[in-house]
Amino acid sequence: MPEDKPAPRTVHCVKFQKELPGLDEPPWPGELGKRVYENVSTEAWKMWEERMKMILNEYRLMPWQKEAQELVAKQMEDFFFGEGSALPPDFVPEQSKS
Repeated sequence: MPEDKPAPRTVHCVKFQKELPGLDEPPWPGELGKRVYENVSTEAWKMWEERMKMILNEYRLMPWQKEAQELVAKQMEDFFFGEGSALPPDFVPEQSKS
């Protein structure tokens, strides 16, 4: 008999403007990580991870460097909480090819 798993935690996602499954734990240290944990869905976080890879590659940054972490934190804050952070109402996510 399968064990009852608790329902996944949901958040009102700032990116998609609706209730969606949330992250299992804060993905970033400090206050920003806490805000992301409380306001960002796992789906929006996956979008951010793609954006973050692009930023790191574009600027040729090493993720362990303090400067890189500061830039990424600022970009992350803008991505989720800055001007125009919510997706346009007609946004359609790219379908992943599986």
